[in-house]
Amino acid sequence: MSTKDVKTMRIAPKVWRNGEFIDWGNARVHVMTHAIHYGSSVFEGIRAYNTERGTAIFRLTEHIQRLLNSAKVYRMDITYNREELCQAAVELVRGGGMEECYLRPIIFRGLNEEKPAFGVYPLHNPIDCYIAAWDWGKYLGEEAIESGVDVCVSSWTRTPANSLPAVAKAGANYMNSQLIKMEAVLGGFVEGIALDDRGYVSEGSGENIFLVNNGKLITPPLGASILPGITRDSVIAIARELGIEIVETSIQRAALYLADELFFTGTAAEITPIRSVDRITVGAGKRGEITKQLQDVFFDVIYGRRPAPNNAPWLTYVNDAEEKKTATASAKE
Repeated sequence: MSTKDVKTMRIAPKVWRNGEFIDWGNARVHVMTHAIHYGSSVFEGIRAYNTERGTAIFRLTEHIQRLLNSAKVYRMDITYNREELCQAAVELVRGGGMEECYLRPIIFRGLNEEKPAFGVYPLHNPIDCYIAAWDWGKYLGEEAIESGVDVCVSSWTRTPANSLPAVAKAGANYMNSQLIKMEAVLGGFVEGIALDDRGYVSEGSGENIFLVNNGKLITPPLGASILPGITRDSVIAIARELGIEIVETSIQRAALYLADELFFTGTAAEITPIRSVDRITVGAGKRGEITKQLQDVFFDVIYGRRPAPNNAPWLTYVNDAEEKKTATASAKE
């Protein structure tokens, strides 16, 4: 792919790889890479937004910490700490020429070319770390944020946490997600909702889920085969600030049909209303009042129009570090 093609597709022309920036077209791995054969990768999805103060990355520190946590669960020892990876992400966004973008940090087991090891046992293989960025619109459709999406309950069960740890955002987990997503789309839906191995609501193929009933915000608890979503955590913090009662509890499938409101959360999906489940209309069949209230605050926060709950530092402004560096250099002169 040429640099011209990269710019046309709004993909950052450089990729951060193991401490250096390389051309997008050179970000390649060997066909015998361990991660290709055995799914031995962990990754993150992070968004950067064009705020009133310039481009800012949403909850960068929390995302990178979750990446490192995922790597630790799978015994992947990397040489970069959280601050170094955050700085790499900032530099990638700053140099990518995009005001808004989606970042994909990934850590995976590569190939030891001097002493190739092709079996399941992973610890002989080196660890590689990449960060790429591209412009990604609304994951479930541009109109979905307001009008909502039609979804189904998947026939595929979410993987039990004691089989593949849900706390880790691992590539292998997303084989299960692909089955859920393909079944939904081929069945005429936008997304699928998975149940856990006990028959309770888990999450979407790549999103956490919330119900609204009688003014209460209800969501499956952490530990119930769900990823500890950072957007999920953000919505809970916003709801508390707004005085909305939050209940983390097991949710029966039928509760999806009886909810007053229903919505997905995630880095890609942001806050997306669900208007029907299994072709049963949810509430009034459109975005509900509490969903809109949460959306309004969430988008105000991510675009820098209001502070995050408790004035938490949710936005990392990509130009701040450069401005500080310039100011320091000028002061020395």
